[in-house]
Amino acid sequence: MRHPVTPDGRYFVVRGRLWRMSDPSLDPATREALVRDLMSARRAVRDAKGDAQALRDARARVDAAKRALGERGPVWWTDGAPDLNRRMARTTPYADWFASLPHPSQGGGPPCAAHP
Repeated sequence: MRHPVTPDGRYFVVRGRLWRMSDPSLDPATREALVRDLMSARRAVRDAKGDAQALRDARARVDAAKRALGERGPVWWTDGAPDLNRRMARTTPYADWFASLPHPSQGGGPPCAAHP
């Protein structure tokens, strides 16, 4: 199952918090390569235990991949809407949409699987 995605496709929601989606204009091959880079960088972060320089380098690689995917840095949409990344959905313009989602205790709502 997947996390709920805002109606405009800009964010997915995990535990009530908005997280920016990847830029949908990326071609599939580019997106796939960037996701591979991101996963490799995340493994490097995990493996950098005790090596401060390796950890800094790995975190920089994670940041670079996320920026290339459009998940960080300048927004990929062009309508001037602000970036609400990492904000609680209930305190944003998505509050009514978020409140309309089924609550997990009722058998619906945000699932626990990783986002798409």
